[in-house]
Amino acid sequence: MSTTVPLFPLGTVLVPGLVLPLHVFEQRYRDLVADLLAADETRQHFGVIAIRSGHEVGDDGVRALHEVGTLAELTDVTALPDGRYDVQTVGTRRFRLLGLDPDSGHPGAAVPYLRGRVEVLDEPVGDTAQLLAGSVRAAFERYRTRLRGADSVLPDDPLLLSYTVAANMLLDLVDRQQLLESPDTSQRLRRALRLLAREEVLLQLLRAVPATDVVRRAPGLN
Repeated sequence: MSTTVPLFPLGTVLVPGLVLPLHVFEQRYRDLVADLLAADETRQHFGVIAIRSGHEVGDDGVRALHEVGTLAELTDVTALPDGRYDVQTVGTRRFRLLGLDPDSGHPGAAVPYLRGRVEVLDEPVGDTAQLLAGSVRAAFERYRTRLRGADSVLPDDPLLLSYTVAANMLLDLVDRQQLLESPDTSQRLRRALRLLAREEVLLQLLRAVPATDVVRRAPGLN
């Protein structure tokens, strides 16, 4: 089954369960938020999808998108006096982008913001998720300690653990996108374990840590 949803291309990757604040200032995305607020509550969601080529701002900014993104649900909206919005969202389900609506997202289009036909993806667990979860949890605790990140309880559920680690590692877009696209929880945990091992070696070699809290995320701007 496929459905058509508004799309919000970003230079970052949203994973299910992650809170994503947005400051909405471009007119087309103001229109998107206004349309969502006017819709039934069951339809107040949109697709966040990472930009493969191009940039966030401008009519011709986005040239190519990644294939897999995450549906974001509105949780709080503050309308500012000049028409901008401060929006709080949370990632819910992954989707695969099947195609773009040709009547959206370009000058003169019927809909000013992009819309896409998407297929919501299942979340299979895989055969080794429970076995891998303990190793990933231990490796992430070592990683977080080395980065002096905030201490918090990691989830026991392997699926939630896989997305928590994906969201909170200091990764570039390509690595985080690959974690999002993993076909099941087992493969995501296995990939996360390889990334954690790589990052531990790099931190040991550099003998320094990034000047960023591992659990802090900057708001996306569009």
